[in-house]
Amino acid sequence: MPETTPTVSLNGEPRPWRPGLSLADLLATEGLAPEAVASAVNASFVPRGQRAATLLQPGDEIALFQAIVGG
Repeated sequence: MPETTPTVSLNGEPRPWRPGLSLADLLATEGLAPEAVASAVNASFVPRGQRAATLLQPGDEIALFQAIVGG
C-alpha cells in the first residue's frame, strides 16, 4: 500500500502538511497577504494575531475569505 502525504484542505483544495505548519506559514506559502483575508480552521475563526500560534494538523479544513464592504 503506497504511503500518502498528509494534507490540509485550503478552501476545499488539498495542500501538503508538515509538522510545525502554522496557519501563518500556510498563508505565506500561498503568497497571501495576512491582512487581505480572514481565516477559520475547522469552522472556528482565527484572529490574525493568533495565526502564527495556530498549528495545523493533517485533515484540518482551512477557510479563507475576504470581507465585503458596502452599504
